[in-house]
Amino acid sequence: MGRGRVQLKRIENKINRQVTFSKRRVGLLKKAHEISILCDAEVALIIFSTKGKLFEYSSDSCMERILERYERYSYAERQILGSNGSNETHDWHLEHAKLKARVEVLQRNQRHYKGEDLDSLSLKDLQSLEHQLDSGLKHIRTRKNQLMHESISELQRKVKEKERKEKEMAESQVASLDRQHNEHSVNSAVVVLPPASNPLSSFSPCQERLDGRLDGGKSAQLNRAASLLPPWMLREDLN
Repeated sequence: MGRGRVQLKRIENKINRQVTFSKRRVGLLKKAHEISILCDAEVALIIFSTKGKLFEYSSDSCMERILERYERYSYAERQILGSNGSNETHDWHLEHAKLKARVEVLQRNQRHYKGEDLDSLSLKDLQSLEHQLDSGLKHIRTRKNQLMHESISELQRKVKEKERKEKEMAESQVASLDRQHNEHSVNSAVVVLPPASNPLSSFSPCQERLDGRLDGGKSAQLNRAASLLPPWMLREDLN
């Protein structure tokens, strides 16, 4: 017994509607894949569930390229078919739709990069996404290593600059201490003599012995001279 024809109307039962949606969605994606291989056609399929969940398929690894191609053809067709008076309005509507589709594509890619909404991606799409993430991580690590190297070089430069300043300060302190030591040595080498009324009073005992010898010699000379003088001259000298 064959299947009966399904009446095309909204399924009221929520559970049956969800089951039918899942089955038909899988079949539709399968048919899109088959037609892209058998007919060598570029196929892009976009499905939104009642909850707003996105399901998509693209024969090319880049869905954006197919959408941009579609937008170019649609724009050219509207340019040809549209009248001169309504071209501006159509252009604004087309530009709005184009930007809106681009925003949706970017949001979807962002969710994919976060690891979200991956159910609709095929094995080829997942491999392409993995390659993009690996390439992005490689660039991120390269940039991180570059910044770390620059940071280390800057820290080393600051350490060397600090050591140089400390060395200069230490050398300056040593030079200052040397100057103070030299000035103290010069000041301590100066001998200050005490004031004396008689220069001979500061002589040493040797000088006193020398003076004694001189005085003794003078007395001897006076005695010899006295022995040669007559007595009357000696009495006058004594007086």
